[in-house]
Amino acid sequence: MSLARFLAPRSIALIGASPDRAKIRGALFHLLRSNGFAGALYPVNPSYREIDGLPCYRTIAAIGQPVDLAILAVPAPSVPLALEDCAAAGLAYALIISSGFAEEGGERSVLQEQIRAIAQRTGLRIAGPNAEGFHNELAGVSATFSPVVERRPDGIVAAGGKRIGIVAQSGGMGFALYDRGRELGLSFSTVISTGNEVDLGASDFFRHLVEDPDTGIVLLFLESIRNPQGFMAAAARAVELGKPVIAAKVGASPAGERAAASHTASMAGWDAAYGAAFKRFGIITAADPDEAVGIAAALSTCPRAAGRRAAIVTVSGGAGAWCADMLTGARLELPELSPALQKAIAADIPSYGSTRNPVDVTAQAVHTGSLARVIARLGQSDEIDLIAIVLSLSSSTRVALGAEVLAGLRAGSAKPLLFYSYTTPSDFAKRALAAAGAIVQPGLYELGRAARALTLPVPAAPAETPHVPKRMVLPAGRQGTLAEHEAKRILAGSGIALPSEILVRDEAELAVAAAEIGFPLVLKLQSPDLPHKTEIGGVALDLHDLDAARAACHAMLARAEQLDPRPRIDGVLVQAMAPPGLEMIVASVRDPGFGPVMTIGAGGITTELYQDITHRLAPLGAAEALSMLKELANWRLLNGFRGHEPADVAALVRLIVQVSGFAWANRDRVVEVELNPVIVHAAGAGITIVDALITLAAP
Repeated sequence: MSLARFLAPRSIALIGASPDRAKIRGALFHLLRSNGFAGALYPVNPSYREIDGLPCYRTIAAIGQPVDLAILAVPAPSVPLALEDCAAAGLAYALIISSGFAEEGGERSVLQEQIRAIAQRTGLRIAGPNAEGFHNELAGVSATFSPVVERRPDGIVAAGGKRIGIVAQSGGMGFALYDRGRELGLSFSTVISTGNEVDLGASDFFRHLVEDPDTGIVLLFLESIRNPQGFMAAAARAVELGKPVIAAKVGASPAGERAAASHTASMAGWDAAYGAAFKRFGIITAADPDEAVGIAAALSTCPRAAGRRAAIVTVSGGAGAWCADMLTGARLELPELSPALQKAIAADIPSYGSTRNPVDVTAQAVHTGSLARVIARLGQSDEIDLIAIVLSLSSSTRVALGAEVLAGLRAGSAKPLLFYSYTTPSDFAKRALAAAGAIVQPGLYELGRAARALTLPVPAAPAETPHVPKRMVLPAGRQGTLAEHEAKRILAGSGIALPSEILVRDEAELAVAAAEIGFPLVLKLQSPDLPHKTEIGGVALDLHDLDAARAACHAMLARAEQLDPRPRIDGVLVQAMAPPGLEMIVASVRDPGFGPVMTIGAGGITTELYQDITHRLAPLGAAEALSMLKELANWRLLNGFRGHEPADVAALVRLIVQVSGFAWANRDRVVEVELNPVIVHAAGAGITIVDALITLAAP
């Protein structure tokens, strides 16, 4: 959905306009005019006849001219009536700056619902309330009271590059990112604050910026995604267009309806769905404002790196060593340069420098031109993929690399060049770099994260369409956690291979089951009230004869009788003792917005101990399932660590795909499915699903 007319209106009515710049509604009016809004501006306020030379109207109907956008800055109780007037006048868009709605709770939430109802009934598209507005740099529309968009007489360093669009669920942070980025020399298209999102929300503006040809990179500041399906559609479109997306996600929320009985729910947490969505669509995450703008700066002004091999060129040995720590911490490689390349570099630097990597050209190279020659040589080398240049840029009269020299270096190599100043960079130096299209990273940590972002693969649409089985017919009228034997019966019905096992209710049935399955045996107490059987002694392992099996059965039933409240007992499940292997967990928890979220990791009793887990959105194809496994520390064991035989990864991948398909197909009823442990045997020997849990929602 295009929101071009909202963000670039030809005419604006400012309802509640004031000549007092100390008030928000006065600041809005002033910024719109002082920042050069070229369209028609109509102040609306019955208290004034004119404001700053413009006639002021009593109502929006009195304007008598077409209006594209109404900006409301009136007390919250007056907003619904003002919106009705806008709809009656035929407006398409309204932006509510006013606060005092659902963010205050209580009766104010009812007031916000009135606004939502007006939008749904009239078709008027509404942004806000409690928004800080937006700033459209290209169209010259500053529909905000944020002072950071005020034009400055000395101008702003502009390095060019791809323009960045910002969507923020916190107005203050959205404009703070804009302010920080602008000081670095970045170019922007639009900054949008979404407020309480009564109608138009972050997902809508995200989709607009993805489609906007003037926006090359999208930067998101998110607290919660209220429209996950719209968000994912926008993210998928960004992948199609090859447009990078950076997201800063803050805040936490309770897991809501998720069952506290499982490992999966307690480990996954609310943010697991966000992380899974970001991974699926290649969205780059940032942990703080400087990191966000540093990554945006690199993507805006640099080409992508062909690999992870980095070279550091520094005029300070200590700063270069510190930079090396940051780059290796960001998972880049710093290979020692070949003898031939070191010999060539040595001809350009003093004998007390270093040619290995980091390349310490020393401060002397700044005065001789050697710095530029070393960078140019590395730029043509096939031994590295990225160059980090560490300088002192504090001088207000000279710079180590002039604009013309730097422009030549950038043009002469397809490798990204990243810059960091270990002293505070001067405006003079920033302008010199900006003239060549380069920026100075805000910090060493940010340099490492920016370099890492440049080495990430460009997101691509999944190469395969995951197979989703038919929806299962689940037990009618049931909700909550099912006993293991019930869960396994349902999973088997969906095509998942499970080991042979028999539910018994007395000694005679136990003897028959033992003879059929064969020793050694495992016995498990079966109850929908006991999801963690081991904690109450409800599991007996490695039983080698019938007497041992009978004794174990009697003991676990006796323990269950002593529990308060007394659990419902379905019987005892008899299984063969599984051969040894690597224990894993394969699970899914339904997120209220994103749907089933898969969790894969180390299983058994180590699941919560090591937290070696990763998440993805269901359903999954085989390639995505394998990529999940490769993210785990456990991957080294699965792949054959230190001479150990590799595990049956193919069988495990097949199971992950099946469980993800089952969870997706039955997402209306299946709140959670957990297989833990899944024992992965040697390559070709398959897997054994030892335990299973399913939690159902009410039909």
